[in-house]
Amino acid sequence: MCGIVGYVGPRQAAPIILEGLKHLEYRGYDSAGLAVAQADGAIAVRREAGKLSGLVDLVAQHPVDGCVGIGHTRWATHGEPTRRNAHPHVGANGVVAVVHNGIIENFRTLQDELGRSGCRFASDTDTEVIVHLVERYLSGGMDLAASVRRALSAIRGASAFVFLSSEEPDRLVAARLGNAGGITVGIGEEEMFIASDIPAILEHTRDVVFVEDRQVAEVTIDGLCLTSLDGAAAAQRVTCIPWDPVSAAKKPYQHFMQKEIYEQARVVTDTIGGRVDFDHGRVRLEELDLEPEDARALERVTIIACGSSAYAGLVGKFMIESLARTPVEVDYGSEFRYRDPIIDGRTAVVAITQSGETVDTLAAMEEAAARRARLWSIVNVLGSQAHRLAEGSILMRAGPEIGVATTKALMASLVDLYLLGLYLGELRGCLDGSTLKAAVQDLARLPDLVGQVLNHGNEYANVADEFHDREHFLYLGRGINYPIALEGALKLKEISYIHAEGYPAGEMKHGPIALVDPSMPVVAIAVRDHVYDKMISQIEQVKARGGTVVALATEGDTEMESKADIVLSVPATPRLLSPIVNLAPMQLLAYHLAVRRGCDVDQPRNLAKSVTVE
Repeated sequence: MCGIVGYVGPRQAAPIILEGLKHLEYRGYDSAGLAVAQADGAIAVRREAGKLSGLVDLVAQHPVDGCVGIGHTRWATHGEPTRRNAHPHVGANGVVAVVHNGIIENFRTLQDELGRSGCRFASDTDTEVIVHLVERYLSGGMDLAASVRRALSAIRGASAFVFLSSEEPDRLVAARLGNAGGITVGIGEEEMFIASDIPAILEHTRDVVFVEDRQVAEVTIDGLCLTSLDGAAAAQRVTCIPWDPVSAAKKPYQHFMQKEIYEQARVVTDTIGGRVDFDHGRVRLEELDLEPEDARALERVTIIACGSSAYAGLVGKFMIESLARTPVEVDYGSEFRYRDPIIDGRTAVVAITQSGETVDTLAAMEEAAARRARLWSIVNVLGSQAHRLAEGSILMRAGPEIGVATTKALMASLVDLYLLGLYLGELRGCLDGSTLKAAVQDLARLPDLVGQVLNHGNEYANVADEFHDREHFLYLGRGINYPIALEGALKLKEISYIHAEGYPAGEMKHGPIALVDPSMPVVAIAVRDHVYDKMISQIEQVKARGGTVVALATEGDTEMESKADIVLSVPATPRLLSPIVNLAPMQLLAYHLAVRRGCDVDQPRNLAKSVTVE
């Protein structure tokens, strides 16, 4: 989950590294550091605990001079988030520096072995063993790339590394083992870049090469030499990233999360664009490359995901089962491979991951592939590991998402799941022409419906003023909207640190109703649909026990105004699309409560954007 940046070129490395790290601070902000190869042959290292601003101040006070360097923002796994444990780590000889994302599972064994040979450790991290190993082989006469390969042969666990050596100060060596975060090499004009995530280098280049599992990348000003771990040459596939670097800037918004919430109407438009034929009422998902007979042969769909994406999968279950009439299971990626899942070639496994680098989801994908399931992904990052592992993908088209708590990427994935349901429904013969055309026409209204919700965003600030001092919330929903209640509770926990629980409303009387009292607001998603009367009953049960109800209701619902304490309105929306429209209010409520409580919305404590370690 840590952020990595590297630079080789004619310019000063430190400013480029620091700017790149700013774009990656969402990946880790426990500590930060950089290392630069100086003209005098030494490696200059600057490290600081806390957020990146501390490192920026340190470098301003103690500048470094050099054109090749590496940088890192850390999300701690081994060792407390202190300056001592911040990356880069340097070997005992001061010859090699390394930055690392991932976990070295056998580091204790390696540490003991190195200790017996006289090596002394300067940190509490697992990372330090690799730099000592590389220095050992470098002192034996190997070059840096060969030393890295030799050291990696002793490592267990998924990791990504970038190395810098004062003995070869004109190059960086990057390597990847398993699925612990990406390594991307950016190709510039007579300069080269390395990053763990694309936003760090977008302002410099859009042409990138993704380093695969068990590959080593040797990067110099002249270009890239890509090899496998055994030294054999590997093919280089250059991908042009379509994102605009301006889209990663937050102005004029106060926070990236706020900006990304308000981008969602456009994201819906972009997600639909080119995939929906409104004239003929059809959906095209060409990357899935699915024939009607293949679709009809499917016996089930299994969705694998983590966090908010798992809640998107629960919504997708309602959508796909309704539209394509095939059973859908939703499984946490973190649990999927630890049992014996019943999947085969008649199962379509759909992985949902915004970053495309979520290690638990990638491991689940590998398990699915080993069992010969048809493997698809819904992913936001072109060329990411999940995009490459899948037989076919649906790109979210959300653009860079910087806020740690997902908003627009989650909404894009919900739209993608609806498109997938329509696509499978037509291929499987479950939707006749008129039904399909009506469902497609509903999509045409969706950007406007989302925009209408966002136009009333200030109402949520008023609710936050009233409830910001509460420490517990309960979220309720039924049917296709109960996963949105789960997501609403998660979003509140993530960014405001208020304890919140989400439940299917019918389950309230099976336990959670014991918590209801005047001090705990209950957020009820109670739009007019086929379970509206059931939601009214749940609200009345809460009110009978002295509870306070904040209801999300359909515009013009006068009955709800007489039942709930506060009513937040959304426009009337077709049932299968209602979770998409109802998602934005959950985000706005959590955002304004967090802001009112003075929380760091974009970088909530203990969280990182892309979970690339177990």
